[in-house]
Amino acid sequence: MTTEDYRPPADRSHLTTERTLPESEDLDCLTTSEAVRLCARADAAAAGAVARAGPSLTAAVDLVAGRLAGGGRLFYAGAGTSGRLGVLDAAECPPTFQSEPEQVQALIAGGSEALTRAVEGAEDDATAAGHELARRGLNAGDVLIAISAGGTTPYAHGAVAAARAVGAASVFLACTPFADAPDRADLTLRLDTGPEILAGSTRLKAGTATKMVLNTLTTLVMARLGKVHGNRMVDVTTGANAKLHDRGLRLVCELAGVDRARAGELLDAAGGHVKTAVVMEQLELDRAAAQAHLAAAGGVLRRALTPAVDRALPSRH
Repeated sequence: MTTEDYRPPADRSHLTTERTLPESEDLDCLTTSEAVRLCARADAAAAGAVARAGPSLTAAVDLVAGRLAGGGRLFYAGAGTSGRLGVLDAAECPPTFQSEPEQVQALIAGGSEALTRAVEGAEDDATAAGHELARRGLNAGDVLIAISAGGTTPYAHGAVAAARAVGAASVFLACTPFADAPDRADLTLRLDTGPEILAGSTRLKAGTATKMVLNTLTTLVMARLGKVHGNRMVDVTTGANAKLHDRGLRLVCELAGVDRARAGELLDAAGGHVKTAVVMEQLELDRAAAQAHLAAAGGVLRRALTPAVDRALPSRH
């Protein structure tokens, strides 16, 4: 399929995301308290949809982790809410995991303007994503995740076609059954969120479920890449703001077994890098030696602190 081949159905009434939810038929007549409880129940159902998609989500995590471990990049592509969620997840990776901004990228139909204002009609352009992916040099080592709540967005399907054309891996994330809105990605990830309390408004339950999936995906991918130690974000960018500097200090205190003053000295000497600071203290190495030791361990702190890694490195003494 080329980017021009995909044609969405003219009638989308068969899509679960377009149907009406019986429980909310009197939404405009409910008391505020009743409506709030209804919204809470709907959002709780989103978590169940994510849980049921566990096997596909597991496969997606492994696929993305493998591509990124080999030097590839992750691209999200979507329109409207789906696109904005991809942009949000990509933007949060560098401060959380100290990943390079190029490692996780996002495309949204209509470009940056669509982040704060709807760009009507942009989602219907099946070629736009392919042009932007080509401009960014998408290649066979990369992986694309196309996001389309209803599963029929031409922009998202065009992104998959562009990925397939260059041999990049592809994942299609949608909140409708495959039979209702097929795709040609290498891996399809379907969240059966059902009808929305406001019919067709996929920024609601479908958006919640999509955000949960992206949270899970990048958190676990980065954990596989050694950017997490236990449940600590040890690659946090400590110089970004006061909160993250404090978090870095506390991490060094805990993982290196030192007081706050010593943690500050170590973090300064390590250039703000938590893992380097911990290795410096635990293995009594200077910064350069600690960095080399971490590199030999593939950047994985747990591996660096075990005897299995060669410690034949110059100490700081």
